Amino acid sequence: MAATGADPMTSHPDFAPLLTAVHWNADGLVPAIAQDAGSGAVLMLAWMNREALALTLVERRAVYWSRSRQKLWRKGEESGHVQHLRDIRLDCDGDTLLLLVEQVGGIACHTGRPTCFFNGPTEGGWRILEEPR
Repeated sequence: MAATGADPMTSHPDFAPLLTAVHWNADGLVPAIAQDAGSGAVLMLAWMNREALALTLVERRAVYWSRSRQKLWRKGEESGHVQHLRDIRLDCDGDTLLLLVEQVGGIACHTGRPTCFFNGPTEGGWRILEEPR
């Protein structure tokens, strides 16, 4: 949360139009793609609710909504693999966010890999293209 402890959605007057422009799904969520700001590599896909997006803008680090735990999740809060926000974009339909981030430690996936997209297709199914670091 912001250092002041204030509600990020009401304490910053510029957030209202940003939050209103997003087309949230029926669960009040929007997919958020994290992309490495330097290399352009797609790192992961997560979900954000209104509070997560507002906190991401305030803190300048990725904050997501964990659907399994039903709570906010600051990327790297346990692993140290924080995603520092460099820029954020809303797609043409208003229903997907793109976070351009600096990935601390070079690991975005909970499996210990740089990206969550490490499986590639083969005739027999999926194969692992990259091992954990």
